Amino acid sequence: MDEKDAQLEQFREKNTGPGKKMTDDTGVRVSNDQTTLRAGRRGPLLFEDFHFYKKQSHFNRERIPEKVVHARGFNVYGDFVAYKSLKHLTKAHFLGAEGRKTPVNVRFSNFQGNKGSKDTAVDIRGFAVKFYTQEGNYDSLSLQFPVFVLADAMKFMDVVHAAKPNPKHHIPQATTAHDEFWDYVANNQESAHMVMWLMSMRGRPRSWRMMAGWPINTFRFINDQGKSTFVRFKWEPKLGVHSLLLDEANIIGGVDPDFHRRDIIEAINKGAYPEYELGIQLIEEQDEFKYDFDILDDTKFWPEEIIPVQPIGKMTLNRLVDNFFSESEQSAFDPAALVPGIDFTNDPVLQGRAFAYRDTELYRHHSANFEDLPVNRAIVERDFNLREGRMRYRIDVDRIHYHKNSLAGNTPSEASFEEGGFVNYPERVEGHKTREVPSDSFIDFFSQSRLFWNSLSTVEKQDLFETLTFHLQYVKSKSVRKQNVDMWVNVDREMACKLADALGVERPTGNHVPVNQKSPAVSQMNTPFYAFTQKVGVLIGDGYNGAEVKSVLGAFEKNGVFYDIISNRIGPIMGADGMTIEANETVLTKHPVLYDTLYVVGGNKDQVKFNQEVQDWVNTAYKYYKPIGVATTGNSFIRKSDTNNLAGVVFASDNPDFPQDFIKAIAKQRFWDRT
Repeated sequence: MDEKDAQLEQFREKNTGPGKKMTDDTGVRVSNDQTTLRAGRRGPLLFEDFHFYKKQSHFNRERIPEKVVHARGFNVYGDFVAYKSLKHLTKAHFLGAEGRKTPVNVRFSNFQGNKGSKDTAVDIRGFAVKFYTQEGNYDSLSLQFPVFVLADAMKFMDVVHAAKPNPKHHIPQATTAHDEFWDYVANNQESAHMVMWLMSMRGRPRSWRMMAGWPINTFRFINDQGKSTFVRFKWEPKLGVHSLLLDEANIIGGVDPDFHRRDIIEAINKGAYPEYELGIQLIEEQDEFKYDFDILDDTKFWPEEIIPVQPIGKMTLNRLVDNFFSESEQSAFDPAALVPGIDFTNDPVLQGRAFAYRDTELYRHHSANFEDLPVNRAIVERDFNLREGRMRYRIDVDRIHYHKNSLAGNTPSEASFEEGGFVNYPERVEGHKTREVPSDSFIDFFSQSRLFWNSLSTVEKQDLFETLTFHLQYVKSKSVRKQNVDMWVNVDREMACKLADALGVERPTGNHVPVNQKSPAVSQMNTPFYAFTQKVGVLIGDGYNGAEVKSVLGAFEKNGVFYDIISNRIGPIMGADGMTIEANETVLTKHPVLYDTLYVVGGNKDQVKFNQEVQDWVNTAYKYYKPIGVATTGNSFIRKSDTNNLAGVVFASDNPDFPQDFIKAIAKQRFWDRT
């Protein structure tokens, strides 16, 4: 049990168990919780029924306003362990020693939709980490992209309004496939770079466990000598970065809108704890103006080939919350929650976020005391003069609550830099008041957009083009469609011309910006690939080869592959040799898009309807380039022909190495050369 878990233990209460009697919230035992107090058996309700009043009035207040953005979220707990001491760079205690462990709480979230929307929307995703450090809480708020949609916080409200549902009829939900968003993009072209990341495969993660995270902002490390170094952070999933296809994401949103939540719950319950490596990119103060991009511009990323990512620690998520409302819905994250050794820069978005996040939580909780909630509470002693307000359950017994004082020896007293006090970096600031952009490179909207395009593989470029087309074909305004085509020509002329043809507008004039560089780190094709925790749907009916199936399932378990046994019914499925396997899912309740791979075992010939369903599942998996393993009893479901080459299809027939070959195919995940 870590320090945070031990702290939370005092707040965990169980209402059920032997000898438990119902009480109200003041502790008075309840004799009747089923009928209201009335004047006569058929008479009116009495106002004096305080038990009903308490019960109903509490229920009326069970919900707090959802977040304006990132409303749909889910939290898990874990630990962060530092690989080495970073004392030469920062005085932050949690990074100060090799092996130092810090408990964390992580919230994954979607940007656009409401709390009831789907997990798999094409969307900006939050990846917020709260470190419960020995110096107070440090919040690191990431997105799954290294760039943001705007360069100045002044425009944050505008992009949110543009992305949200139409205010007249409040549709569409959780999607940017509508006129207002794309009108915003075409007329606020600093958004183009992040929109490319959003429309790429990275906008549709296969799992939160396979999603990178970047805090997007530029911070400072400050060491014990007061030396400053510019820093950006990156979370890299140990399983690599992997994605859903657009069609898969859309279908999953209907058949399982909780897909990402269910995925991480399953992984943690099975002990396959999600792991992420934290890396840093560093720029010395004297090199601030060395690059062809402004390091304070959040619409630009720091290419890893120029500014390498240095791994500094690993985070492991190993515990689910006990109560969603208390530990997810009430959790609050704030970019201004810093610890000594990490400080702000003049990043214009960061400066605005420092106000926006806390102000949002003040509104949501109707109190400045939300940091007292168990999930938000620091694990260190807190001594301050803040008092009272809503949700105040701390009982302050000292009479002094002001600074300075003599009656309490001027305590709590200020802490110096040497004593661990937070001291802002004394950056020299001078100049006239202005609303100018910080530098001319802020208005270079397309150099890095073109770099991103150049860095993609052929498959990824085609996917991005199709996703752009899908979203813009929902736009009814021909003018907005044309404006977008005219903007995208700055990224790639060929792509913009194809887009114009698909959108029914004239091809653009002009050409893309003259940038030829690539960043291999951008392409998901260069990410690690594993079979571990890939999910296989085992399609099986009566009459299978028991020994063969048993050896394959054993290979799954040995390699950490997740699987469901899927049949036409739940219960025991009988093999030809008398072996039984328990089916836990059916083709009626599941869908092929929910699985990374299929193992096609099949059933007896008289199971006609089930075999028809299996054939549909095989066709779908083949269409989406997924690995398919075919048992000796499943050969009838897939055959090579002039129109398919069966890339990624592994047959058990006459193959003594089938289990190992199938595992290798599962690890590859997609077979893009399939016809």
